[in-house]
Amino acid sequence: MDQKSSFSYPLRFALLLGLTGVFIIVAAGAVFVFGTMLLDGPILTAMNRPENASPARLINTIAALLSFFMPALVLARIVSTRPFAYLGFNARVNFRQLVFVFLIAMASMVLSGALGALNEWLPIPAHWAAYFRKMEDTYKAAVMAMANLRSFPEYLIALLVIAAAPALFEEVLFRGALQTIMVGWTQSKWTGIIITSILFSAVHISFFGFLPRVGLGIVLGLVFYHSRNIWLPILLHFLNNAFVVTQLYIVSRQGKSIEKTLDESMPIWWGLIAIGVLFIFFRVFIQQSKKVLAEKASSIYSPNENISI
Repeated sequence: MDQKSSFSYPLRFALLLGLTGVFIIVAAGAVFVFGTMLLDGPILTAMNRPENASPARLINTIAALLSFFMPALVLARIVSTRPFAYLGFNARVNFRQLVFVFLIAMASMVLSGALGALNEWLPIPAHWAAYFRKMEDTYKAAVMAMANLRSFPEYLIALLVIAAAPALFEEVLFRGALQTIMVGWTQSKWTGIIITSILFSAVHISFFGFLPRVGLGIVLGLVFYHSRNIWLPILLHFLNNAFVVTQLYIVSRQGKSIEKTLDESMPIWWGLIAIGVLFIFFRVFIQQSKKVLAEKASSIYSPNENISI
């Protein structure tokens, strides 16, 4: 068997939580070391300066690798004899799956925009709103610093370190490791996916982006659950990030306000249309995924085979 039966789902969750804490401390140390080597002045302040965009991207990528990817990989090596299979790394995919992942990504962006508008409507005390807005401004300052894209080569680098790397590292942790645990532990597709999506959004520490990230997390979770292939949510996550990076590149080249672009949202009613469209796209995607899984049934063992479609 690929999985070691002595590791129950609660124990796996505890291990993942502990490993994540350890690697976050390691990541903080790495940020300090590389920040000291590559930046002048206080690290957090220096990373938000546009002239330090390149080292800031490198430091953030190293921190994401250590904080997200490594805990999941170490957990997989502890609980499974085939760690990459446990995390969902599966080369079997068909062309129609890829097409519908792209279509689902486009519809999910509309849904996220509508959920962003809905998030603004949530009633919270004024002093909480001021605190959350300050946090959001800090986040935007960091994004604007890293999005200082003065040339096409810098745009390509940004696609790699701002879009591709976070998509890979975050999906391996949240879908490959955490969602697998939560769905197995609760024995419920929706409960496991929603819990994972809430934690995925909470980790980003952004109140005004909370609902959009929960919505995106649910879409990513459904793609992984039905395909059992981590590459597909990674692709969807990358497309979502790449769309934002491309927007920022075009806006910066046109001399327009990057901050205004980050604040854009969509009418809430567009979200209702997006949900309907996503329902249609997912029906086809699930059918294609069943075909791929049926073809794979006689080959390598899937760590999630106990989870029914």
